[in-house]
Parts: sequence; C-alpha cells; structure tokens
Amino acid sequence: MAKKEALVIASKAKAVLKKAKLNVAGDALEGLNDVIYWYIDQAAKRTKANGRKTVRKHDFMA
Repeated sequence: MAKKEALVIASKAKAVLKKAKLNVAGDALEGLNDVIYWYIDQAAKRTKANGRKTVRKHDFMA
C-alpha cells in the first residue's frame, strides 16, 4: 500500500506527547495520520448521506 501524504504536523504532535512525558515511536505519527484519514473519510460519508457538499464540524463527531 502506498504511503499516504502526512496530514499531521509531526513536530506539534510530538511536542504534545513530550509534554505528557511520553516518548514517540517511529511509527506513531503514521498511525495518527491513518486515524485522521479515517475521520475525514467518515465525515465525507456523513456529509454526502445528509445530501450536503459542505463538511461541517459536527460531521467529525462520532
């Protein structure tokens, strides 16, 4: 499977995790990126299912 374009600002995500006194594994940000792609896909499906073309904040709510 092709690697997806990064949607996460790695330095910002790492800083948040470091502030929580956690180390960041090499694959952690790739996993976070996958989750973000999944959320975007779910929001797009919810938007289309509601007959809209504009994604709104509530489309990202589970």
